[in-house]
Amino acid sequence: MTKLSVNINKIATLRNARGSSNPNVIQMAQDCERFGADGITIHPRPDERHITTQDAYELSRIVTTEFNIEGYPDARFMKLIAELKPDQVTLVPDPPEVLTSNTGWDTVKNKGFLSEIIQELRLSGARISVFCNPEISMVEGAAKIEANRIELYTGPYAQDFVQNPVQALRSFVEAADVAKKMALGVNAGHDLDLQNLKYLKKGIPYLAEVSIGHALFCDALYYGIENTIQMYKRQLQ
Repeated sequence: MTKLSVNINKIATLRNARGSSNPNVIQMAQDCERFGADGITIHPRPDERHITTQDAYELSRIVTTEFNIEGYPDARFMKLIAELKPDQVTLVPDPPEVLTSNTGWDTVKNKGFLSEIIQELRLSGARISVFCNPEISMVEGAAKIEANRIELYTGPYAQDFVQNPVQALRSFVEAADVAKKMALGVNAGHDLDLQNLKYLKKGIPYLAEVSIGHALFCDALYYGIENTIQMYKRQLQ
């Protein structure tokens, strides 16, 4: 079964726009779980543009499914992981000024750095996932640094899907197959939605988890959050 982890960054963005507690990020996480989410994902950036450090600590106390924290492994992030001990840590390569994660790690060039980071993160007991482009060499690099999983960056898949679904999916299936052979679990995330998710799942039936936030909450404006979560889960069946 492919798990759906709901990324609640957008709820924090909406809250921060008014400087209040509405919508309530903690309540939304609890409601997402109640409505069927298999996990909660956050990306606590240094500038706290959406999820704050306080949010992260509060969420760590109330999430009852899987808690996934993604981010760039600077000293602040590493301290947060050591203290919160989430179920999964997803390492992304984006520096603080980047608007959103838009590429995977070069796991070959950054082998030494990532190896050290992963060894330190293992002390927290978390499963380690590395954000990767759908390139075989990058997947092989993730195996060499002893990650537990990769998260395929699906931005290019989503962009190309409208014009040519078969071509859009090809490199992702190839990369996922290599990961499977190397005993790496396969997650996926970025720009997945109700139009392209089912096709991705069909092409990678052993997909472990998808992390979706932006599109899910856009759809929830029309369909409601409970219904939307169930709609996304049906795409993964």
